[in-house]
Parts: sequence; structure tokens; C-alpha cells
Amino acid sequence: MKTKTYAESGVDIEKEERAIKSILAHIKNKRKGIGAPLGGHYAGMIDFLDVALVLCTDGVGSKVLIADAIKKWDTIGIDCIAMNVNDAICVGAEPLAFVDYLAIDNPNPHLTEEIGKGLAKGAEISNISIIGGETASLPEIINGFDLAGTCLAYVKKDEIITGAEIKQDDSIIGLSSSGIHSNGYTLVRKIIEESFLNFTDTFQGDFQNKKIGEILLEPTRIYVKEILALLKQIHAHGLAHITGGGLKNLPRLKKDVQYHISNPMPPLEIFKFLQKQGNISDSEMYKTFNMGMGFSIIVDKKDEQDTLDILNNSSHADAQVVGKIKKGKGVKVPLLNITYD
Repeated sequence: MKTKTYAESGVDIEKEERAIKSILAHIKNKRKGIGAPLGGHYAGMIDFLDVALVLCTDGVGSKVLIADAIKKWDTIGIDCIAMNVNDAICVGAEPLAFVDYLAIDNPNPHLTEEIGKGLAKGAEISNISIIGGETASLPEIINGFDLAGTCLAYVKKDEIITGAEIKQDDSIIGLSSSGIHSNGYTLVRKIIEESFLNFTDTFQGDFQNKKIGEILLEPTRIYVKEILALLKQIHAHGLAHITGGGLKNLPRLKKDVQYHISNPMPPLEIFKFLQKQGNISDSEMYKTFNMGMGFSIIVDKKDEQDTLDILNNSSHADAQVVGKIKKGKGVKVPLLNITYD
């Protein structure tokens, strides 16, 4: 099988970045006083008296096509909330509220009820309120459905985490992912298609004979509770949600340092399967998928052990040191001979 890349499957991240820049080139107006922009990276912030209000928006993406394929829609609502709240906490903010947007070709009460179950579960895990939303019937535009949402969060101004404090010799700590989360599914579907497999086929591996589609639908892990608990005790220098772009997400925090990943978290079984089936290079895998590390915390070296203890005493005992900050730029994974400038 030909080596497959995310771009060849239909999603060119670099082209997407250029498209985003072309949009931003025309967005010039900036409010003053209450509502004035305060910057951000994974989430945007605005001035609101003694706090910063935080906003971010995201969707589930083409993962919904797999949900459709096996008629299982009860977890994608978790994904929708997870992709937003995990971004919001990257500036040290506590998520408060959420609104969802469902665009659909033909409203189906059973399908929407199942989506609602996932949204409710995601809200419970995140300790947020879903305060509204919108459903649009768009048969001339949508073939199937698309699910997205927006999160509101807040953080005290003196507790905002921007990444500016990241410095040489800081420790990079990873938290494991639950699976593919909600990125890279265009490539995933292409691999399954070209391997002559179906989402209803049984996966032969460490998944107790689950269907391939069920494994691929494993909901995105929500990191809100453990990160907010950590921030009450540890001063983090940077927080990164490892989403589309994989390890290339790290320089979003600060560009003039090198993120040296000397001890990457072990890839989950599903990533090994996809890499083998698609004949995909390590470099392509680590810049497309989370590869087992869904979130990263950067702290002063002196806080490394306390950070590990706090995280590993939570309900998910899976934090590990994956590397450190070095002089330079970009991301380097020596064990895999990977460098991202």
C-alpha cells in the first residue's frame, strides 16, 4: 500500500493554516474597555473587569461519519464538549457554560436524542451548564450532520497561563489520551477503506473483540478536573491540548524554545494498527494524531515530582515526564528521528 499522508487523504494542515491567516488578515476591529481582547492561543480571552472571559469553539469533525456508519451516536456529544473545554483550560481557565450547534439534512429524533446523551455526559464530566444551542435543517448544504459548539470559561487576570514563562530546562509532562480523540479521521477513514475493512468488522487485538468503529468512536478524554485541581497547587508555565497537528501543537505556547521529547508516551494499540495498515511514517503519525498523549503540562523542574504526584493521585494514574525545554526552536523526538521546525 502506498504511504498515506493526512494531506493526501484530503486534509492539508499547512494549507488550512494559510487559509486561517487569510481570514485573520481582515479582522482588525478591537473593542476597548470591557470586552477588549487579551490574547490567547488555544482559546481567546477578553477583558471583563477583574477576570478574563475565555471563548473557544470547535466541532467533532468527520468522526460523525463513523458514528453514522455503525449507528452509534451517544458519545460524540462528549467529543464536542471535550474539544472545547480542553482548549479553554489551556489558559488556566475554568469552563462554565456551553452552547451547541447541530446542522443536519433531515432531523431524526432518535439520532438527536443520542447526541443529547453525549452532550449531557460531557457537561457532567466538565462541570458546566449547557445553556442553549441551535439546530439547523440544511438539506441543500448538509449530507448527514455536523456537530459543533462554543465554550465560555473564566480566569482571574493574574492567573492567566500564556506560555510566556516557559524557559530552558522546564519539564514537559504528558497525560495519556483515551484514543484518537477527534482529529485525523479523514486519514483514519481512508486507511480503513483502502485496507478493505469495515467499521463493523471485529478488531483483532487488545480490545476484547470490539468492532473497529467502536474503538474509533472512543470519546475524547476530558482533562478539566485534574488540570484545575493541579493549578490550585502548582504554578504551570504552559498547558497544551494535543489535537490536530499532534506534537506541532506545543510551539503554539512559545516559539523561541525547543520542545525536546526524549521519552514519548507509548502509542495506543489503535495508532499502531493504523500506522501498519496505512504504511504511515512516524513523522506523519506524530504530526497528525495525539499518539497516546492527549494533554501536556510544562512546569519548572523543581515542581516536576509534585506535579506527577498530584496527577497520578487523581482518577487517572498515567502522567509521565516526556521531555524538557531546550535551547532552540520547534519539536524534537530523538528516539524516532523526528524534527518539526
